[in-house]
Amino acid sequence: MFFLVASAASASRIELRAVVSDRVLEVYLDGRLHETYDVAVGKPKNPTPTGSFKVQKLIWNPSWVPPPNAEWAKGKEAKKPGDPGNPMRVAKIFFKQPDYYIHGTLDTTSIGDAESHGCIRMTPWDVAALGRLMMEYGGKPKPEKWFDEVIEGDRTEVVTLAEPIPMRVVE
Repeated sequence: MFFLVASAASASRIELRAVVSDRVLEVYLDGRLHETYDVAVGKPKNPTPTGSFKVQKLIWNPSWVPPPNAEWAKGKEAKKPGDPGNPMRVAKIFFKQPDYYIHGTLDTTSIGDAESHGCIRMTPWDVAALGRLMMEYGGKPKPEKWFDEVIEGDRTEVVTLAEPIPMRVVE
């Protein structure tokens, strides 16, 4: 039964649209709005990049490595998955590699604001739901048990989607 659901899902088209000014991320299935998530976006000093992108890489339980050329990250140390100082929670979904992604955050009070260094932040449960949907429609479905084990465990899983997902970021 799982394979029938996955086949039906992969026959549908998924698209993402982030609206920076509204601080929302919209998910479209077959051209129809399926879900809207509230998000945090980049500060005016570190804006979220706009444009058209192809999303193909997700990292579950990501570590965090300070960007080497970012002034705001000077002196900061890398953090392992689950470390209390790790700003990445649950999943990191690359939309403009190497430095811009959608990721979960524990700073849920930032959702709805311009508070990041250019990334798109979501609540941990929202980024988990988005990642699951993207894997299903991107040709890499996994059973519920896989997600439970990865999210609740300490291992990192890198997933490359078989079918890249279009994403548009607009002002």
